[in-house]
Amino acid sequence: MTMELCTQTFTRVLLFNNPSSFSSSALLLRANTSTRPFKSNSFKLSSLTPHIHLFQPFIHHHSSSPFKVSASSSVAVDAEKDRLPADLIVTETEESNSRVRLHVEVPPLVCEDCYNTVIAEFTKQAKIPGFRPGKKVPESILISYVGKKNVQGATIESILKRTLSHAMESVTGRALQDSVRIVTKFSDMEETYSSLGFLRYDVIVDVAPEIKWISDNAYKNLKIVVELDSDIDAHKASEQVFRRRYKSTGALKVVNDRGLQVGDVAVVDISATTIDQDESKIVNIPSAESKGFNLDTEDGDRVLPGFIDSIIGIRRGETKSFPLVFPETWKQESLRGVHAQFTVECKELFYRDLPDLDDSIADKLIPGCTTVEQVKDLLLQKCLEVEQTAKEQATDNAILDQISKMVEVDIPPSLFEEQGRQLYGGNLLEMQAKYKLNEQQLASLSSPKAVNEYLEHQRENITNLIKQNLAVGDIYRRENLQLATEDLVKEVENSIAEFKRQNQEYDEERVKGQVQEILEGAKVLEWLREHAEVQYITR
Repeated sequence: MTMELCTQTFTRVLLFNNPSSFSSSALLLRANTSTRPFKSNSFKLSSLTPHIHLFQPFIHHHSSSPFKVSASSSVAVDAEKDRLPADLIVTETEESNSRVRLHVEVPPLVCEDCYNTVIAEFTKQAKIPGFRPGKKVPESILISYVGKKNVQGATIESILKRTLSHAMESVTGRALQDSVRIVTKFSDMEETYSSLGFLRYDVIVDVAPEIKWISDNAYKNLKIVVELDSDIDAHKASEQVFRRRYKSTGALKVVNDRGLQVGDVAVVDISATTIDQDESKIVNIPSAESKGFNLDTEDGDRVLPGFIDSIIGIRRGETKSFPLVFPETWKQESLRGVHAQFTVECKELFYRDLPDLDDSIADKLIPGCTTVEQVKDLLLQKCLEVEQTAKEQATDNAILDQISKMVEVDIPPSLFEEQGRQLYGGNLLEMQAKYKLNEQQLASLSSPKAVNEYLEHQRENITNLIKQNLAVGDIYRRENLQLATEDLVKEVENSIAEFKRQNQEYDEERVKGQVQEILEGAKVLEWLREHAEVQYITR
């Protein structure tokens, strides 16, 4: 039989110093290959980015608890068109986390006007026995028929609907979408209105946060040190890819008369425990356990140091046990310095029967190639492209990480929650695509508890992403950077075409805003790279 044992086969085993993690790219917009939209860890200026909109309020149905105001209704009142018969008294108080409290006092004249509007509306709609539809009904009879409590409730809702946009005038242009909340209980408003004839209520609104730099020119002339993984070296990577392709052309044959040698492929069962003089403290390392694990001995540079050497010579059906120490440079921090006892049972042992490495196999390595050298050149070219992309990405990440440390931002809760939920939603999309989750699994992962746990666990990361986002936007404005209109139009068209191809719904204006943010972000990073002093080191 023939097979190619790819790197992906091993990623789930803890022996390999490359733990997998989810990317948080939004998946809702196509990747921009021309401008290379930027990421930082899991960050991307895309549909994950909350938008700041001019607030247009509408009140949901009242309740006895504080309730939220939506900015999406078409029945919102326009403060310019609907002039009030008297001025509101609005007191604005700055609160923490970029929040503003508005204490609103509605004078009796406005309340009375709203009351008359409600009575007129009830008169039109009420079908009272003995009175023809539309005919004026004595107010006392109408109230008795409708109910005093209902009239009062409707009046308060009318007052809120009519006055809220006026009360919000001082934060127009700063209020964040879907962040406005009336925090006064409806029952308290009812009591004030019924006893005093006017209305008081408090509104809490998140506003666009101000960004403060440690100095005005902090982001200029950055000195960046970029750590590059040795695995991205194009020449080394192309050699590995070539070797893997060459190995795939050979057949695996069973070894019967000897032990494991470098170059062989072994099917092994692996388990590991911690080492401690106190036996009661010895515990299993579940992530290192694997049944039927395909181990290619030529991947020794990628596994735990000493692992391959410890099992050289093992025969089919034999078991070996040996201690190893996870190095301090191990990527999984919880295992750094851990002393572990490994147990390995060899289930199967194979060697590769490889063909001669000459031009006759070139077409098998890459269809259409006629020589081995041609294969190597093509692989090197591809790996050089990957190396350059990885280098640019690492540079962008380092720049974003540094500028996030140069700013102070009082992040409002609604902005944090929207960013976090967008990131979590992106993760779920990727998990669904990768693991084909069923409805029960999706429901569990989408539960409020799961989302809130994610938001809390990722608080620092989400906060940094928002700071990066705001810092990039601020630099774009400060440096008066500009986008070419044709680039924006082209990318919007491409994104919409992708939505259509996947039969997904979309909002054209929102897509345009998202694409514009991506392009602006790329423009800022291009500017920062040009003005930064970058040093590359390989780890």
